[in-house]
Amino acid sequence: VQLVESGGGLVQPGGSLRLSCAASGFTFSRYFMSWYRQAPGKERELVAAITSVGGTTNYADSVKGRFTISRDNVKKTAYLQMNSLKPEDTAVYYCNADPGGIRGRGYWGQGTQVTVSS
Repeated sequence: VQLVESGGGLVQPGGSLRLSCAASGFTFSRYFMSWYRQAPGKERELVAAITSVGGTTNYADSVKGRFTISRDNVKKTAYLQMNSLKPEDTAVYYCNADPGGIRGRGYWGQGTQVTVSS
């Protein structure tokens, strides 16, 4: 089982990034997919989640209207489009695959660093 995140990096405030989470080794289409983030000195927090068939999404209040989660069950990949980035979005972003819902259980990726700074 693998979840491999990519797409992180350094971006100026107001900029955009698109994170990808490529899955292998399990039946991707049966799993809820979520993105979490953890900033230095803070607890890991849920950013966005999407149901297994992609019909329902959920966002943290801090990212609503700026971030969009999506998935491609054929490519076995989840995405997080991040627009209008702010310095407070700086964190390590992790993807999670959970068969039972948005619980933070199941499989985790290794994380990708997002830094928003001028």
